[in-house]
Amino acid sequence: MKRVLVITYYWPPTGGSGVQRWVKFAKYLPSEGWQPVIYTPSNPERQSVDETLLADIPPEAEIITRKITEPYGLYRRLMGKGSTTDMKTLTSGGGKSIKGRLSLWLRSNLFIPDPRVWWVNPSVRFLKKYLKEHPVDVIITTGPPQSMHLIGLRLHKETGIPWISDFRDPWTRMYWFKKMGLSARSERLHYQMEKEVLDSSSAVLTVTPMVRDLYKGLTSTRVEMITNGYDEEDFEGPVEGDGHFNITHTGIFPGDGNPEVLWDVLQRKAASDPEFAEALRIRLVGKTDAGIYSSLGSHGLSSKIIDLGYQPHNVAVREQRAASVLILPLRDDPDYRMILPGKLFEYVASCRPILGIGQEDGAMAELVKETGAGTVCNWDNREAVSAFIDGCWEKFKAGTLDGTARGYERYSRRNLTKVLADLLNAVADK
Repeated sequence: MKRVLVITYYWPPTGGSGVQRWVKFAKYLPSEGWQPVIYTPSNPERQSVDETLLADIPPEAEIITRKITEPYGLYRRLMGKGSTTDMKTLTSGGGKSIKGRLSLWLRSNLFIPDPRVWWVNPSVRFLKKYLKEHPVDVIITTGPPQSMHLIGLRLHKETGIPWISDFRDPWTRMYWFKKMGLSARSERLHYQMEKEVLDSSSAVLTVTPMVRDLYKGLTSTRVEMITNGYDEEDFEGPVEGDGHFNITHTGIFPGDGNPEVLWDVLQRKAASDPEFAEALRIRLVGKTDAGIYSSLGSHGLSSKIIDLGYQPHNVAVREQRAASVLILPLRDDPDYRMILPGKLFEYVASCRPILGIGQEDGAMAELVKETGAGTVCNWDNREAVSAFIDGCWEKFKAGTLDGTARGYERYSRRNLTKVLADLLNAVADK
């Protein structure tokens, strides 16, 4: 069996799509003739814990953990105990105060490309020794954090082992990059690092068609796409609804993705249709920004909220499958059009109607249209949102609210791993 070393910051019991991507690849790689060797921090900063994902790690997998030194202790002494280093939070409202702006500047300009950069040198030293005693056929690094790619870059140059850089998000083209408050020097370093990683990789892996096409224009290195997906084993067994018209959101619900147009539609419909008002429930499964609750309250919808908070992945999937309508609002930013949220594939596999709110010509809209799983409306397209909710409600009352998704089987984790194995074989044999 061939061996692949995967260098990742995120690994169980941490949750999130970045973890699921490589846990699921690891789960199915042995059946494709590849043993996954996972190198990951033993003490990472965790925003969530999901022990259920441990069951997906196959017995063939070798897990190597090493302590990581991260500058959060010093950072929080400077900024305050509760300060955040999460770039999504800092650039979506967390950096508006003086303290927030200083926090963002420090996070952006002192730790390049990110606060995990202190792990690069010790990891290279350790892994060079490890690889002499335990050879592998291919190295994969997955980011963000993009520091993981710097480890792969060094190892590839110093050992000659083929290396694939997996970009779950684009580096300098990610929507928050322009909001980081980078100095000219810091911005230049990011672009230089990204370019060196792209040009030095044996192959580059992306998760969306638009990012694939973007990177093909930036490098002569082979660029491929393997999207995120869903695991069919997570969708086994029946799930029944509770009789309510459940509008469900799972995962992180950020303040800058607040679908005001949807709340307004629901408020108006509830005011004009007592039956709808009685049946309506808004189920929030995951970490929800305070601004979402405030906005729901201002629309008179607080009493309709069922707030489950963070839940293990299996519970989130069950909630998706039991929904009447699954909602997926994107952040209102032009650069987000190239992003495919990881949960979208599970939404599609849940076979429940999907209401996406975002760019009508973006990557999400293309996939929803391709699979016939629902509709994607722009942030101010009240008429389309209202028509979709009306249609789902009428079908709900008639007992015919069934999903219409089709052709999504190619996004199963098992099938996607076959594609990954083909790429690994090609890179290893080159």
